[in-house]
Amino acid sequence: IGTTEGTLIDILTQRSNAQRQQISKAYQEATGRSLVADLKGDLSGSFENLLVGLVMPPAVYDAKEIIRAIKGAGTTDSTLIEIFASRNNQQIRQLSDAYESETKRKLLDDLKQEVSGDYGKCLLILAEGKRDETTNVDDAKAKADAKALYEAGEKKWGTDESKFIEILCRRSIPQLRKTLVEYKSVSGKTLQQSIEGEMSGSLEDLLVAVVKCVKNVPAYFAERLYKSMKGAGTDEDTLTRIMVCRSEIDMLEIRTEFKKLYGTSLHSFIQVSLS
Repeated sequence: IGTTEGTLIDILTQRSNAQRQQISKAYQEATGRSLVADLKGDLSGSFENLLVGLVMPPAVYDAKEIIRAIKGAGTTDSTLIEIFASRNNQQIRQLSDAYESETKRKLLDDLKQEVSGDYGKCLLILAEGKRDETTNVDDAKAKADAKALYEAGEKKWGTDESKFIEILCRRSIPQLRKTLVEYKSVSGKTLQQSIEGEMSGSLEDLLVAVVKCVKNVPAYFAERLYKSMKGAGTDEDTLTRIMVCRSEIDMLEIRTEFKKLYGTSLHSFIQVSLS
């Protein structure tokens, strides 16, 4: 590795995002140039994506990933699912503001052009960033929601997707955790199993991601990381995005969950996958 790359890695990976923002500002003042633009000019490929991502504020990085997911022919639904299933209201509002600053358009307006059907309806509710944030759990409501989900899926011929969307996209996380427990006792199956059995395509993928994030966000990302690296070839876009986005939020917890799930450390798994 050349000195320049080594220096960049040492500086940018061993600072917090707030410190990297100060470094970017100082770089701009000292050189009259943007650090992001210079990194893009000097680097390429996944290494460029990683370092450029580290230099951006988290909300701007999320916004750029969404722009990348929806530009051109076709939409990268897996990126949209990962971001909107895992971010809290504040993060979604911040990335929406960053998206508008970058594009001069509203995120919801652009998403409406890209997604459709029940999947689109579900994603757009999540993208509003208005999930209930109360921490109190209403046991009776959890039982009622579990029964409503059972009757909308397992119990009937055909599935009432709108009931799943309404409950999973609007209820608070603590409330949903209780609902998952109640659902198992009503149905005999987990809610994830029911969704996988009753639905298909992007809606299934999105609702399963929401359920996984309700249960355990670090475990969700540990699984995403594992799948990005196992088998032939590495999905470096997903690997990069998760490492950048979660580095200051829950990376230690992700490492713990990864070891628990796969019996090896995330560090050694990345080393083997990228060697």
